Amino acid sequence: MAAAGVQVVPKWERKARIFLCVFGLVLSVYALHVELSREGNPDYRAMCDLGESVSCSKVFTSRWGRGFGLVQFFVAKDSPLNQPNSVLGIIFYTLQMGLGLSLSKKAALLLVLSSWVSVAGSLYLASILAFVLGDFCMVCVSTYIINFALLFTNVKRRKAIGGKKEKAG
Repeated sequence: MAAAGVQVVPKWERKARIFLCVFGLVLSVYALHVELSREGNPDYRAMCDLGESVSCSKVFTSRWGRGFGLVQFFVAKDSPLNQPNSVLGIIFYTLQMGLGLSLSKKAALLLVLSSWVSVAGSLYLASILAFVLGDFCMVCVSTYIINFALLFTNVKRRKAIGGKKEKAG
């Protein structure tokens, strides 16, 4: 039952959120699997490794595959704080799914803010992918698309539950 003054989000939004978050989780878990498999066996070849310039394992095991390539400047490379980006993805999609269950304005705001952070991270990593690594990673690009779609979904949700402030007249 929705609280007074709070509109129920459209059915499409729930379905879209579930699809996007589950797909994002699957891709993140797969990315973690590829990275861990490659660390244990340098000869491991992932399904997403289609060629020299189309290789997800090359991307996942690069410097930018952990902590966005930035955390290692503040902590040791092998620090527990320098996690694979896929672990951050698992956390992000789990939080998006969990917060999506709430119809509160605060949850809607957190969904939008965290989506903007994920889109900023996606743009950063996409530029690294294209201009530094010179690679195409199907898993990475798919997560970027999911992150943009979640941002769109979250902005729509925020508007639907009254998160838009009206100007005082």
